[in-house]
This record gives sequence, C-alpha cells and structure tokens, in this order.
Amino acid sequence: MRFAVNHRCGGIGGARVGALFAGNSPIPVETPALLLSTMKGLPAFLSRDLVANLPFPGPHPLHISPIDFLHGPTPSIISSIGGLNQMLALQNCVFVASARDSIESLPESVAANKLGASFETPGGRRLVKPSDYMEIISSLMPDFWASLADEVPARVSEKRNKASVDRTVRWLDDCIALDKTGGSNIFGAIVGGASVEERKRCATEVAKKNVRGFYIGGFGLGESMEERPSLLNAVVDSLPEEKPRQISGLALPEEVLQGVAAGIDLFDSTYIYHLTLGGLALVFPLDILEGEIFSTQLHNFGDVTKINLRATIYRKDTSPLVDNCSCYTCQNHTRAYINHLLNVHEMLAQILLEIHNSHHYLGFFRSIREAIKIDKFDLFCRKFIEGRRAHLTSSQPCYDVHESPFLSVQTN
Repeated sequence: MRFAVNHRCGGIGGARVGALFAGNSPIPVETPALLLSTMKGLPAFLSRDLVANLPFPGPHPLHISPIDFLHGPTPSIISSIGGLNQMLALQNCVFVASARDSIESLPESVAANKLGASFETPGGRRLVKPSDYMEIISSLMPDFWASLADEVPARVSEKRNKASVDRTVRWLDDCIALDKTGGSNIFGAIVGGASVEERKRCATEVAKKNVRGFYIGGFGLGESMEERPSLLNAVVDSLPEEKPRQISGLALPEEVLQGVAAGIDLFDSTYIYHLTLGGLALVFPLDILEGEIFSTQLHNFGDVTKINLRATIYRKDTSPLVDNCSCYTCQNHTRAYINHLLNVHEMLAQILLEIHNSHHYLGFFRSIREAIKIDKFDLFCRKFIEGRRAHLTSSQPCYDVHESPFLSVQTN
C-alpha cells in the first residue's frame, strides 16, 4: 500500500487530495473517498455487477467488518478459498477492514474488558480478543485494516476513557505482533472519547508505532457538533502528514465536510444503507460551486438534501429522482414507480434506491475533491451550509435530532 498527498487546500494541514495505491491495481483510489459499507463483503442491496458499474475513479473501495464473519464460514475455509477477493470474485475492489459496523456489529463499551472489545451482533454479544481478531483478518486478507479498538461513547467517566486509550494502544502492539506480514497494511486505531487530551495522547502514542495509516474511531457516539472540530484537530495535528487517515461515524454531508476540513482521507459510514432502508433518495445538486445549491421546489417537503419516496406526493410523479443524473435508476425509472415498489414492499425499490444513493454520494465526494484541487473548498463548504440554512428559514421541517444542519465546519 502506498499513499501520496497531491494537493492541499491552504498549505499544511486541512483539506487535501491524495492517491491511495492498494491491492494489485495500478490505478489509485482518489481521496477524500467514501468506503461503501457492506454486509459480509457486498453492499446490502447491490450485486457484484452493480458494484462494478458505480462511478469510482479507480478501484472500488469497500468497507468490511471482520466481526460480521464470526458467523458463517470458518477462517480456515475463507483462507483456503483465497480470501475475500476470491470468495466474492471482486478482484477490482479494495477491501478496508475495521471492527466497527453500525449495521450489524455495534461496539458495546460496557461489556468490554482488558482481554478484548465487545460487540453486539445478530448472533448475540461477542467478546473479541486481539488473537480472535487477527485470525479473521488473516483469513479475509483485506488490502488494509484497522487494529482492534475499545471505542467508547463521548459521555463516559475520565477513568473509563483513559482505560480505553490504554487498551487500544496495547491491542495495537498485540495486532502487530500477531500479523504475519509484520504490520505492512495496518492502520493504528485512535480513540479518546470527547476528551481532547486523551485524543491527543492516543494519537501521539499510535503515531510512534510501525503503522501504514490511522483509523480514527469513537466518533458519532454522542459528541456534539460544536466540540467535534477541536477533537478532530487534536488527533490530526498529532499525526504525520504523509500517512492516510480513515474515520468512522461521520455520515451526513455536513459531517463529511467537517472531516475533510480537518484532513481526513477515508470515510466509512452506513449512511447510504440507512437512507435506502428508509425509502429516501439523495437529491441535492452536486454542482455546488456553480449556481444555487438547493432548489426551492423542495422547501415544502422536509429535508432539502433528500426526499421520502414513500410519500403520497410522489404517487403520480413521472420525473426521475434527480434531473440529469446518469445512474441506472434515474435513466430508466420514475419517482412514481419507486413509490409503488415501496408501497407493495418489493425489494427492487431498495436496489434502485441504493444504486442512486451510492452514485449520488460518490458524486458528492468527487465534487469535494474538485473543490480542493482548485482551492475553493472553503467556498464549497460555505455554500452548502448556507443552502441548508436558507432552506430552514423558508420552511419548518421536522428534523431528526442527529441531523441538525446548523453545523460548524472549520476550513483553512
């Protein structure tokens, strides 16, 4: 695995565009990049051929959780097949592994102890030791992977937070010692809850280790939007510039912009999955630097970034999800058809929605990269946030408590 920073917005630190070479592909993954979440190797509603047709600029980066493979084929069987790439016949994909997965493998900090991390899985609560974790990693053979981490919510005691940092650093040493490749593809996990001091301490300790990159965990577990920039900056300022940084738990567009502004390169989240499962489609424009960001025609229908296709207003709507969208769904089907599929509980609705939502969110990341390349990322962020605020002043939708658009994005 190789990584190079090709352009920084505003000099050292902050938003940056990079190239990540992984696997056997001569074409890099351009960063900042979205890692599509999967369920045992593939996105929930996309088959292998549909993944291959998504608009990736290079190899397809997919996020997997080794914990998902505790139930199913044994590590020895997966290893005999040749790892996850061979088992799924996805040679043109880059598999990125980290334990946390908000679909099936939820970290359970209360049940974790000095021996290992605890996870809630469909098969019940599981305590995973570094040796268990490394056995699965060795069989899956991901292109790179994060060490086992003790991720805790933001609101835990100072003693518990300190213990999580100590355990995570110790487990990193265990993972490196147990890795047959000597840590050549390992991302060191960084935790610390909502404490700037513990975040900085963990990042400083992990940066001393023989790792190829960094996995920043523990976000999206209760910290406020206002305190997140200082936590991100505390971590990133303690890390070397030349190594890639992955984060989990930042899902919404505004949260992604916060992460990019801090210098994060890879984002794994289950945002697309949860949108699709809820019958929601992303609709915000992607040419944010060129015109009005949000259309006024959406102001009466709730959240301006997405629409609810279950709503009766779309029953006779013969327009595509998004005009001029090049995805298969928008080129071939209408809002009315997807509304019908949702109401009769046909899984084709989720398939078509996940195609579009994946296509659209990947386009959002492409727009972010282009804005950084021309040194207009700060303008990009400002126009996006102002568009959300303008929408709120002209309508009064009911927002989920986790989706407040009043976010503070720090840019350079």
